[in-house]
Amino acid sequence: MSPTRHNILGTLISAVDYAQATAAIIEEAKSRTAFAASALAVHALGEARANPDYQRKLNALDLATPDGQPVRWALNWLHHAGLRDRVYGPFLMRDVCHAAARENLPVFLFGSTERTLAKLTETLNMWDPRLIIAGTQPSRFRRISAEEAAGDAATIIASGARIVFCGLGCPRQEHWAHAMKPLLPMPTIAVGAAFALWAGEKSMAPAWMQRGGLEWIYRFSQEPSRLWHRYLVHNPRFALGVLAQKIRKEQRPADVQPAEPEYWG
Repeated sequence: MSPTRHNILGTLISAVDYAQATAAIIEEAKSRTAFAASALAVHALGEARANPDYQRKLNALDLATPDGQPVRWALNWLHHAGLRDRVYGPFLMRDVCHAAARENLPVFLFGSTERTLAKLTETLNMWDPRLIIAGTQPSRFRRISAEEAAGDAATIIASGARIVFCGLGCPRQEHWAHAMKPLLPMPTIAVGAAFALWAGEKSMAPAWMQRGGLEWIYRFSQEPSRLWHRYLVHNPRFALGVLAQKIRKEQRPADVQPAEPEYWG
């Protein structure tokens, strides 16, 4: 059963910790069940407020973890979730990989570049040599046809994988997880910057900044031209929206209508 989800500005977020999220994914992998998951930060919720189609796809996920501390704080403040930590995509990937190694569940890596995937594979092998990496596929960095998506699904299934990690970046990776769910009898997990971080191509913010919700400052300092809109526009809008939801007890309805698939690869 999927963990309980709560409405944050119209997007349904799962009230889970790392252990619960990992257990849910492993359970579905063992039963060969289609299951779509993503770790959602403020950026994703901001994109969802501006794009109803994207929000419908987020709300169709089976698991949407609070990737950023502000999302966790909002869950606790608005819904009394009692979460002690966020569920950050890179750390969720790490925990799922360790559990997959113990359970002999092969994983597939989809997205990014061949160079990143090669480095990421080395890291995963160092974590636990028992982990079976069934296959990898770099991104084409474009939309693809339904036929190409079906081919990707066939490749993943033929590899023997039981879990797929997707590193296409927000919002493409959530579109991918939504579109691929009907095609893959296994969990698909969108993990954001995890590929580049674990491949050593990007550095992670110090633990104290992560705990304090200041990771955005660290990332903004590294890529200001790319991230300025994400942090200087989405973050204040998110804070004001959550405040309005709390004070006025207003709750934007969660749109759970079916959405048309959008294929990326």
